[in-house]
Amino acid sequence: MFLPELNAKRLEILREALPRLSRVGVLLKLENPVNGPMLRAMEHTAQALKIELQSFEVRDPVDLNNAVSALVRRNAGAIAVQEEAMLIAQGGRIADLAKKYQVPTIGFVEYARAGGLLAFGVNFPELWRRAASFVDKILRGAKPGDLPIEQPTKFEFVINLKTAKALGLTIPPSLLLRADQVIE
Repeated sequence: MFLPELNAKRLEILREALPRLSRVGVLLKLENPVNGPMLRAMEHTAQALKIELQSFEVRDPVDLNNAVSALVRRNAGAIAVQEEAMLIAQGGRIADLAKKYQVPTIGFVEYARAGGLLAFGVNFPELWRRAASFVDKILRGAKPGDLPIEQPTKFEFVINLKTAKALGLTIPPSLLLRADQVIE
């Protein structure tokens, strides 16, 4: 799913949580054809926010420790984790590495629930409900080709305060008030 504004919002949230943030590492898998355009969109937002982006490709789970430690060595003040099947599956491990290296992170909603600091992403239960309405229309005789293509419209913002405490961070009240879920 290509949603450049999703990653722009993630960078804005990171900046609000960490006002002095100047460098963000991005974990991604470049083999995914969506990640090239997604990274370019992120770079545009990062430039506007005066944040330097440093991407690090992760091809398989074995690369994760090297990726996180390399971004920390490059002075990344935070890490953005892209929505990629392998990275989603390794969300808990990435969150543990981020805590080990004491680096704040942001990613997809499941990532914060797995121990990551911040998450902003698509509300998948809402997408499934919308998909069910499409199935219903098709079962009632609608032609799939006649149905409109829809983009997600509902997003979730999750803050993991347990992780914030482990990192010694104080999350601004303005972010806490906007969060859909705060994990304590």
